[in-house]
Formats: sequence, C-alpha cells, structure tokens
Amino acid sequence: MRFEKHIFICANQKAEGKACCGEARGLELITLFKEKLREKGLQGKIRAQKSGCLDACSKGPSLVIYPEGTYYGHVTPDDVDRIISEHIENNRIVKDLELTFDI
Repeated sequence: MRFEKHIFICANQKAEGKACCGEARGLELITLFKEKLREKGLQGKIRAQKSGCLDACSKGPSLVIYPEGTYYGHVTPDDVDRIISEHIENNRIVKDLELTFDI
C-alpha cells in the first residue's frame, strides 16, 4: 500500500438549498489537513485529498479515513488537529465525530 492512511474529504457541491458538505468548506479542510500533515512530517505517509459525495450530506462536512473506513461528520477546522493526533498518529477513533450508518 502506498500510504499508511488516506483521508478523503468531501468537497461535493449540490444545487442551492440541498444539504451537502460544500466545496468551500471541504476545500478548507483539505488545505488544513495537508498543512498539518506537512508540519508533522507525515506527508508521504498519509494522504489527504478531495473526494466526491460520501453520502453523508446532512452530516457534513464529512470525511473518511482508510484503510479503517472510519467516517467523521460535522468536521470543523478546529477538529483537524485532534483527528490527526488521535486517529492518524495514535489509531484511536474520535468518538464524538464518528459517523455510524445503519445498513
């Protein structure tokens, strides 16, 4: 596997009025994740990038981290450091941001 972990951040844009993560909010999170990963020397091991819709529109901005497949919702710029510290560096799910889906 090329990366230890891969962070996909939704930056999908829907027609006005429909719930979605929003391109602007998603792109802001992508930029922050990339900056913080670079600061911590994790660039090359961990990849953060834009994704299309993650089907968690009403809970956005949302993201998913692989290989675990852990989804996070209602993510704000203030959550980025905590997600990196807890999930990326210490393999602990950030429970208050975790999204679970009934299948």
